Amino acid sequence: MHPALRARLNGLDMRFRKPAEEEPRLGITPLVDIVFLLLIFFMLTSHFHVASGIPIRLPTVAQKAHDKEKRSVALVIDREGILYLKGNKISVEELGPKLKALIQGEGAYRLILEADKAVRHGLVVRVMDLAKTAGIASIVIAANWEPKQADY
Repeated sequence: MHPALRARLNGLDMRFRKPAEEEPRLGITPLVDIVFLLLIFFMLTSHFHVASGIPIRLPTVAQKAHDKEKRSVALVIDREGILYLKGNKISVEELGPKLKALIQGEGAYRLILEADKAVRHGLVVRVMDLAKTAGIASIVIAANWEPKQADY
């Protein structure tokens, strides 16, 4: 090496220093993203049982029905014989016109009848007759399924 260049570089240190490394940190953004993805996943894969909120005791059956039609409406009859259509209290006289209006508006063709097991048989038959007269194509009577233990 040339002596002039050596004199010029004599005072300079040629060892390069590594910059101080930052400690790895866990960012909050990816964690929030993952939580939202899990929330969406569970919301899409969960099945919610929509209960009417009216306390009734359904009878039990040994066989489970496999019919899963989409267009339907629930009618609940509680222990005192009070009717609830889509959660709203109605009288027996209002049932026919409301069902007709519902069929014309939404096209519901199946009635899910949830009657307390203490309700009079005559009231259930009258409700079924009103539903058929209004144009309901099929009536499903709701019951609790308990395999091989029916309370007949």
